[in-house]
Amino acid sequence: MKLSIITVNLNNRDGLQKTINSVVAQTFRDFEWIVIDGGSTDGSKDLIEQYAEHFAYWVSEPDKGIYNAMNKGIKVAKGEYLQFLNSGDWLCDESALERSFSHGFTADIAYGNLYFVFPDGKKEKSNFPDPMTLGYLYHDSIGHSASFIKRDLFQTTLYDENFRIVSDWFFFLRCALENRKFVFIDETVTCFDMSGISSVNAVLVEQERSCVIKRDIPDAVVRDYQKMDEMESLLKKDQVKKVLSYGTEKKLYHKMITGCLELIGLLDRLRCKKQK
Repeated sequence: MKLSIITVNLNNRDGLQKTINSVVAQTFRDFEWIVIDGGSTDGSKDLIEQYAEHFAYWVSEPDKGIYNAMNKGIKVAKGEYLQFLNSGDWLCDESALERSFSHGFTADIAYGNLYFVFPDGKKEKSNFPDPMTLGYLYHDSIGHSASFIKRDLFQTTLYDENFRIVSDWFFFLRCALENRKFVFIDETVTCFDMSGISSVNAVLVEQERSCVIKRDIPDAVVRDYQKMDEMESLLKKDQVKKVLSYGTEKKLYHKMITGCLELIGLLDRLRCKKQK
């Protein structure tokens, strides 16, 4: 089996319905689906029972948080790759999985694009780097729901349940430090609900990230990152100074030269077009 989709839910019946609709509609079928509900009291359990035929495994019982629930799903999963598609997030169209797996990736982690969907309905497409770098993962993360993670990576270590928000980021960062192979697939896979806990609690995110860096990242690596940040900051300041200086001096001949060069380029393009 190629894929295990793991969906975690707690009292988000409407969001779970949206997730269910997107998975049931998929043209790609080489997957199992695991639903871990934290003992919801809003009708989510009834909804899960209604769609039970689509699930390889489901449970509704109290848990110790979102990563504890994800770890429950990991322990029963059988797919080569895992995808964490939590309630409220959804696959962006019916061929999202088929397009993704048509790339034939074999990397430890394959990551695609996603849409960040805000409470007002506005969508913003992700801009993840290709190739992946440690520098990027030090400050940011890839889309968890738009990533396909080899199940074997969890054989020795599950998600750290000491954190409420950043354990998926920590997992990706640790994989990069361990030289695991990342590959970017240029497909938009999911829509990510920006009203969730990780999206609205920036203070807690920063606190937990700082804890990870102090506790788990080697001091020499942290110092390198800090030095790179300083250099990047200085570079940006120098660029800003140049722009401000140009605007302040108002050297008319600079503008005239730029205008002449643009005019020459335009005339040259028009001449070439006419010759064709």
